[in-house]
This record gives sequence, C-alpha cells and structure tokens, in this order.
Amino acid sequence: MIRVLLADDQALVRAGFRALLDAQVDIEVVGEAGDGEEAVRLARRERPDIVLMDIRMPVLDGLAAARQIIGDERLAGTRVVILTTFELDEYVFEALRDGASGFLVKDTEPADLVRGVREVAGGDALLSPGVTRRLIAEFAAKAKKPRSAVELNALTDREREVMALAAEGLSNEEIAARLVVSPATAKTHVSRAMVKLHARDRAQLVMMAYETGLVKPGWLG
Repeated sequence: MIRVLLADDQALVRAGFRALLDAQVDIEVVGEAGDGEEAVRLARRERPDIVLMDIRMPVLDGLAAARQIIGDERLAGTRVVILTTFELDEYVFEALRDGASGFLVKDTEPADLVRGVREVAGGDALLSPGVTRRLIAEFAAKAKKPRSAVELNALTDREREVMALAAEGLSNEEIAARLVVSPATAKTHVSRAMVKLHARDRAQLVMMAYETGLVKPGWLG
C-alpha cells in the first residue's frame, strides 16, 4: 500500500485528490495538512511514502516544509512531490535542487496523477521530459552556485552517458533502447551514478547533470 500525505491550503483541492487516490486499491491517504508546519508534523507522525506538497501555503511555505521533510533522517523513505500551478516556476526548481522527487501541475489529468504517485513510490522521478527540459535548462543557467564538474570524475564514461540521457527525460527503457542494452542494465548504471554522486533520487541526478554542465541548457531546445 502506498501511503500519501496531502498538503495544500485549499480544502477543495485536498478533497479532490483524496477522493481520487483513496479510490485506488494500492493507495491510501493517511493525512491532510492545510499549511506547511502541519505538513511537517504529520509527515513525522505518519511516515508516508509520498507527500504531495503545495508550494504556496500559510504559516510555513511548501518549499521550507519540503526542506525539513527531505532533511529529516527519520523520513529517509518519504518522497516529496511538489504541486504547482505553473510549470515554469522558480520555486519548483529550488525544490528539485533541495531533493524533491518531482512535481505535478495541479490541473494534471487524474490518470496522470495516479500514475505519477505510483512511479515515485517505485523509485522513479516524476519529471515529464518536455517540462523537465524547459524548467531545468532555464533555471540551472541562473543557479547562484553551479556545481563543480569535478564531482563527475567518479563516474565511468557509460555512467556519464546514461546520466545525460536521464537528463533528457528518457526512462530506463528508452535509455536501454538508445544504448542497445537491457533495461536492467540501464537501471543499474543510473543507480550506480546516483550512489557515487550521493543523489537522493533520479530527480537530483538530473539536476546535477545540468548544474555540472554535463548537459548544457539550450541543447534540448
């Protein structure tokens, strides 16, 4: 069972998400928070698999709440997915840098929301290729503190190649097809790159690809 915590200051939004997610046989909503402070408190109490976190909330905004949850060692198994009204949002970029596992636009199709929750619970990043390219390429170029490319020295050439393809938004299956290897092999390369770079998940790996210059903003149009 995938346990989900909803954090949004609009009760109607929470109610809609709860009705949709609770209708799934493999998903359970374990709590609702109307502000960021409550979201952190409930996350620590319920230990959910996923927190769907709105950015703009009272008392404590979603970005600060996400940082607290991601930085809490007791919540190492909890993934934060940002809810946003706009795809190109600098706050989403900051959340991804801080370790969020992806983001969803609030008006996403119900089936996409459910699929996204399952993907993140399974260890994938919730980053649609088109949006990922636009968002990360735009804001990584403006990053105040770019990462050093020296960090990539620990990777093999194949791991760098796979990391770059992940940054293009390719899934493990698509990476495997591009490199003519098995999906399991592609997944292994991605996992090894994450371990070597201490990336919390695939989303952070993608961020590092841009911030170290492995993938240049603008390459992907």
